[in-house]
Amino acid sequence: MRNFILSFMAFVSLLCLPSWVSAQNISGKVMDEMGMPMPGVSVTLVTSTTGTITDMDGNFSIAAKSGEQLQFSFLGYQSQTVSAAEGMTVAMKPATTDLSEVVVIGYGTANKRDLTGSIVKIKGSEVADKPNTNPIASLQGKVAGLQITNSGQPGQEPDIRIRGTVSKFRTKPLYVIDGIWNDNMSFVNPNDIESLDVLKDPSSLAVFGVRGANGVIIVTTKKAKEGKTVVNFNTSTGVKDITDAPSMTNGAQFRTLYDQQRANQGLAPYSFYNLFNGDTNWVDEISASSPMITMYNISVSNGDEKNKIYVGAGYTEEEGLIKNEKLKKFTFNINDELKVSDRLKVGVGMNGYDARLPQLHDFIAALNATPIVEAFNVTEGVYNQLPSEIGGPQIGNPLASVDLVNNGTQLNRDTRFVGNVFAELKLIDNLKIRGNYLADLGFSRGRGYTPVFDVYAAESDQLTPYAGNTVTSVNQFKSDSQYVQQELLLTYDKSFGKHNIASVLGYTRSETRFSSMNGSVRADVANNFQIPNDPRFWYINVSPFGDISTRISNSSEDSRSTVSYLARVLYNYDGKYLLNATYRNDASSELTKKFNAWSVGAAWEISKESFMNNSVLNYLKIKGSAGQLGNQVSSIPYPGYPGYISGTAGAAVFGDVPAIGFTSAFLPNSELNWEVVTSYEFGFELATLKNRLSMEANYYNKRTSDLLDFVFFGGNQASSKYVNAGEIENKGIELMGTWKDKIGDFEYSISGNFTSIDNKVISTYDTGSIFQNGSSIVKAGAPIGAFYGYEVEGVYQSYADILASPPSALGSYDVGDLKFRDRNGDGVINPDDRGIIGNPTPDFTYGFSLNLNYKNFSLSADFQGVYGNEIWRDWGNGSTFAPFNYRSDRLNAWNGPGTSNWEPRLNTATGYNINNASTYMIEDGSYMRLRNIQLGYAFDTKFLESISIQNMRLFINAQNPFTWANNSGFSPEAPGSPTRFGVDTGGYPVPAIYSLGLSVTF
Repeated sequence: MRNFILSFMAFVSLLCLPSWVSAQNISGKVMDEMGMPMPGVSVTLVTSTTGTITDMDGNFSIAAKSGEQLQFSFLGYQSQTVSAAEGMTVAMKPATTDLSEVVVIGYGTANKRDLTGSIVKIKGSEVADKPNTNPIASLQGKVAGLQITNSGQPGQEPDIRIRGTVSKFRTKPLYVIDGIWNDNMSFVNPNDIESLDVLKDPSSLAVFGVRGANGVIIVTTKKAKEGKTVVNFNTSTGVKDITDAPSMTNGAQFRTLYDQQRANQGLAPYSFYNLFNGDTNWVDEISASSPMITMYNISVSNGDEKNKIYVGAGYTEEEGLIKNEKLKKFTFNINDELKVSDRLKVGVGMNGYDARLPQLHDFIAALNATPIVEAFNVTEGVYNQLPSEIGGPQIGNPLASVDLVNNGTQLNRDTRFVGNVFAELKLIDNLKIRGNYLADLGFSRGRGYTPVFDVYAAESDQLTPYAGNTVTSVNQFKSDSQYVQQELLLTYDKSFGKHNIASVLGYTRSETRFSSMNGSVRADVANNFQIPNDPRFWYINVSPFGDISTRISNSSEDSRSTVSYLARVLYNYDGKYLLNATYRNDASSELTKKFNAWSVGAAWEISKESFMNNSVLNYLKIKGSAGQLGNQVSSIPYPGYPGYISGTAGAAVFGDVPAIGFTSAFLPNSELNWEVVTSYEFGFELATLKNRLSMEANYYNKRTSDLLDFVFFGGNQASSKYVNAGEIENKGIELMGTWKDKIGDFEYSISGNFTSIDNKVISTYDTGSIFQNGSSIVKAGAPIGAFYGYEVEGVYQSYADILASPPSALGSYDVGDLKFRDRNGDGVINPDDRGIIGNPTPDFTYGFSLNLNYKNFSLSADFQGVYGNEIWRDWGNGSTFAPFNYRSDRLNAWNGPGTSNWEPRLNTATGYNINNASTYMIEDGSYMRLRNIQLGYAFDTKFLESISIQNMRLFINAQNPFTWANNSGFSPEAPGSPTRFGVDTGGYPVPAIYSLGLSVTF
């Protein structure tokens, strides 16, 4: 089969050769590593475009002079440059594969083929040219087991889960950025990233102890390489667009449906249509016109034998999809490494971030607001108020909110410095000691203003205060966070005979401090003062405008620390038999008990065995690992040690002065432990067909036990406490594959990944207990966050239909209302008929990519999707009592026998269809998205050399241009909390972004 494929490629390529290749005067032969002829090898003259390929017997002939440089290249083999000589023979060597690359692991690096776990490496170049302010968003669909759900709002962090949801309190992974541990990476410039390594299995995660259960993403920023000074500048500018806006009724349709609703409720037609005769699309009204995202980045690096320094800086300005949203962010990165002597090197690194945060809005009010109101009243010169009977008390004019209430009236700023200092001393051969000191300092500041203005109320024909607010006010806050991490590591690497050992012993200590203050004040209207709409006066102590008696302030502070010891050994014998073992002991100030994390992994590289010596299978490794990880999460600091709350208990009166009583917020629990995640996986890695095809497959299983849970004893908080109770299981299969090939100047690759996810709550605190969060529940036997409610069988078509159906105890209902299924068959519809009606966790996620290169042109396309999950639609008519605007689907509402068997009648008075959560609110969450498509052109190097430029590339990029989905909202992506996600509030789209970029290296 190998010879057939190579011969076919050679034959096709020969057909494509121009006629001048027949005139040759240098001939030779190309062999593979086993001495077999290699057809299809590209042979080119380095100083020109002259080229040919080897024939079916590995022979070639090319017009070249003796001594000229010939380049030989073939996918899966190392390119070689050899001096031309008549009758020459060239032996090609296999190239290293992705399976053999060096990856970053906790406290060091390792060759991937020496590991027993699952680590995926993403090059920084794959995120550098994408229009995302948070680099992690660019990984969507690229890594098996990594589920990313984006929100679309500028600067917002995606919802990230690695191999499922393992806890009720936290889903996000641990980020390790140049060695320092973080819970986000919003401060990292995508262009400063060298690589991202995604760690998923117990063998690679155990070294992170109680922080490793949710997976780890290790980020390595760029460092200088030895050589001349290199300057890189790149920029991109993009425009955003809403691609899939929900379909809502227009003015005429709304009037028809609203009168139909009133008739169903026994009311006369609405009598103020003469005052409200508009036809407003509120989504269009508040949407920004062609919002932009612009990025500028520059870096300078220089390195020699002694010192290597890299400095990078970036500026991003991103506008939101709604008017008056803008994020401004400046980042910088410095890495310097100095070789003091042959035994000692020291280094320092710093990532900095300063951001003016946007005043975020959403589209919820725009979807709900009735279209029959004009946004602005030209005659009165003010915004219109919504009708008092049609959402007016619940919704302010959405455009007024965007233009006046939330237009530069909240000034928030984040500043962050994340740095590290290290010294590494070589004690003796193979033994090194390294000390790291790392710190993360964060500062958040904000102050805001609530204005007062009038809107026009048509029913009363007068101006009235917007939202009834007549007093201006100011809010102000600040918060500071400090995280300090200290490490002392002893590493020993040794090879003797066929034995190879890489080991590390470590001591680490970390401390976190957090403090915050906030306050507010209202205007002193008693003295006829209003606070001016001027940022100079937006402070709590504003005088004389603020009323001191309304001044409110609050503060909080906490600190936590951990001390840990760790050990890890990577051993292999003869490069074939691998054993990895890890142990970590974590002690925390939050709990009395220490936690012991461990893992053991083994692998066998079968392809190195003599009986596997063949030309088809280049690499095959089977592997497995198991271990216990911890999950250091809770809803509050120190869950085992309660604070105090004020209350009636302990209150007293001393003379005429009452004293407030304080009591414990909950009961202490000295036996509390961190959550335990017991995990195992097994799988294989392979490369075949001369490394053109590489694959990896894994089965994983993660079971969280000792879930942290706040349990109410006696029905009140004071007699309740945090306990360890309950289990969650996540299991599934991961598949990854890549095919790479080259035919002459045409090079291509196809990659794909697939992950199945089976999530289930195994047990809770006691049998049958349910934790409910809106329509989402945590219940034994169900997926975490599953949707809970009634199953709709149809719509009651007649009174005979009602009489023939089981009676309902859920409230008043009538013909045209939803008909619920009697699930337990007891002859009555009651709460016992509720069950699982949807799962927000997909059955599987997938992604695939295509990359094409032809000479200086490149084209790439990335697709991403999920399948088998449901969305809870929590917007639009059917989710609220208020008479808001209607989804276009409501035009098909039941209005007589046979008119509909799904859309119930228009009637919110009884609340029967609204109060009872049901499958009526469930939508299909499956989708496939063209995540990214990019066309690039790299300018000719000879031309660039003439103008002293090393490289220059121009590209156009489209992100999220097409999405194939079945939901009715803006986007099928619905992030959320661990126990409530997949809930579409109608809040914000994930935009399409069309951008143009340029990268230049001097």
